[in-house]
Amino acid sequence: MPRRILLAQFAILAVFWLPTAALADCSEAVTTFDMRQCAAEDYARADAELNTAYKAAQLAMKQLDADLPQDLKGASQALLTAQRAWIPFRDAACTAEGFQFRGGTFEPLMVLTCKTHLTRQRSAQLEQLIEPN
Repeated sequence: MPRRILLAQFAILAVFWLPTAALADCSEAVTTFDMRQCAAEDYARADAELNTAYKAAQLAMKQLDADLPQDLKGASQALLTAQRAWIPFRDAACTAEGFQFRGGTFEPLMVLTCKTHLTRQRSAQLEQLIEPN
């Protein structure tokens, strides 16, 4: 294989590999790609926190159900129904927010930022169920 073709193949691989290298500090994010990567990491953390809060809230609702007469039980199921309804709401609301930048490189960043914000709000709501006032 001629050297020129090998160099071209290496250059193509470098173009696809280099942007995926992890950014050491998200405060240094300059490109839209870097910002999207950081937003995705932030959303992943928020989603993990939501899952932890949901599990704890489900446990609290099950404990609440255990203390109620049979005809008044349903806290755990109500929370499950609410969470299943909330997820498509969050996704649709954030898709709508992304339309401000429809078709641009900023659209995915806006959607991720919205999802992170709403996910953190939902975690706070769930935490109120764990420790009622």
